[in-house]
Amino acid sequence: MQIHTPDWVKHAVFYQIFPDRFAICTAQGSLDLRPSLEPWDQAPSLQGYKGGTLWGVAERLDYLQDLGVTAIYFTPIFQSASNHRYHTHDYYQIDPLLGGNEAFFKLLYAAHSRGMKVVLDGVFNHVGRGFFFFNDIIENGPHSPWLDWFKVEGWPIAPYDGDRPANYVGWFDNRALPELNHANPAVREYIMRVAEYWIRCGIDGWRLDVPFCITETGFWEEFRTRIKAINPEAYLVGEVWTHTRPWLDGSRFDGVLNYIFAGATLAFTAGDQIDPNQVGDRDYEPYPGIDALTYAEKIQLLLHAHPWSVQLTQLNLLASHDTARLLSMIQGDEAAVHERAKLATLLLLTFPGPPSIYYGDEVGLPGGLDPDSRRSFPEPEDWDQELLRCHKQLIGLRHARMSLRVGEYRFLGEDHKTYVFARIYEGDVLIIAVNAADSYGKIDLESVGTRLGAQPGYILFNTQPPVIETTVESTVEVESKPEDESVDTNNEKPVVKPDPIEVIWTADNLFLALPPRTGIVLT
Repeated sequence: MQIHTPDWVKHAVFYQIFPDRFAICTAQGSLDLRPSLEPWDQAPSLQGYKGGTLWGVAERLDYLQDLGVTAIYFTPIFQSASNHRYHTHDYYQIDPLLGGNEAFFKLLYAAHSRGMKVVLDGVFNHVGRGFFFFNDIIENGPHSPWLDWFKVEGWPIAPYDGDRPANYVGWFDNRALPELNHANPAVREYIMRVAEYWIRCGIDGWRLDVPFCITETGFWEEFRTRIKAINPEAYLVGEVWTHTRPWLDGSRFDGVLNYIFAGATLAFTAGDQIDPNQVGDRDYEPYPGIDALTYAEKIQLLLHAHPWSVQLTQLNLLASHDTARLLSMIQGDEAAVHERAKLATLLLLTFPGPPSIYYGDEVGLPGGLDPDSRRSFPEPEDWDQELLRCHKQLIGLRHARMSLRVGEYRFLGEDHKTYVFARIYEGDVLIIAVNAADSYGKIDLESVGTRLGAQPGYILFNTQPPVIETTVESTVEVESKPEDESVDTNNEKPVVKPDPIEVIWTADNLFLALPPRTGIVLT
């Protein structure tokens, strides 16, 4: 069966925003509610608000465009009584703390005018206790007209008293999140109309929260049919961490959040330096560490699990609001942690399918598991400029080369912790090599020249800080040592340069020698 997926997604770079923590507006365009907020730079709490708004996001569109972002995925923005807004009160109203509907529509227009897409988070399995239909049950008990919209099991219900049985089904027994009764046709129709309404308003897709919790036959098939009838290019991406195949047969979603890629990539690039305490009960296998051969096997299984048109619309990521942040998952000295983070970023931004960057990861924002992973976006003086350089260069390279977006992914070889592959599109060949070891990685890729039909000519990208730009002919060596005592005559400070990278091309094969924790892109 031919599976159609949105073409724009295949070329996109996503940026995930947790709205309360990204940007405070400096020139409010609507009513200033003057709420009581936590200090912006204070560690986040489970229930506190920082005051980020959609007006603030609109003011940062220049930053996002300069980074190379072409699509924004927002965690929930509908009216709610929680800072993460997964406790929906009203699906038709944007939370007033975020600026309300006025701020959203102005942001949507501003994003679209720059060619940026906007994807919203659809939480349709459960709602908050303040959701009107459930609140009516709280007020009127068995006399409420909305009883069969939920899964009430007895009386009285106890939405706030933890010492008594809730007497209704909450998501994972959380009484703050009453589950909707999707077997009720009225509930089903209500959700469909909510989803259709926002698509008609101009959003470019839905990220669907815990879709596996809605088990009614045909629900997601109908959802897809109705959304695609309005906009065939709308993006439907599901939060499915494992066992993704049933969701991607063309009848439900265009893609899923690719935690399988994230787990394998973290296990390879960080190895045994992943902190198990920062993984918790997440089941996407970012540890224990794996070698390049195991990584290659996992990636090949992943690439062959779905049709190519679906692979190109998988939403690839390394971290999100549901995980610890990249820099906090990895243990070790600061320099090595950053080097490993850059290796993971290189693999993310050269993999088939759109990359998704969790806000702040590009400037080195740390954070453990929730709520720590939802820190406020830092001030410019606290940005990690080298990590930002890495992101900007790789995003720019992805936009510039069709091979990185839709080209063939061809595994070339591995040796211990060195992994090499190519992205190929109509004669444009890029070779990506990653050494995740703490020692030199050397690999002789036998007959790779014959297989690729091309010789690499340039080092386009290097995860190590730039020192020398070099052309590759028969041999390339970046002449430097980690503790070079050469002196800059302007300020007489020692100049520290990265280890040398060797690329030797013979008639039929490519020899690579990469310094520890280094990745490169060749063409």
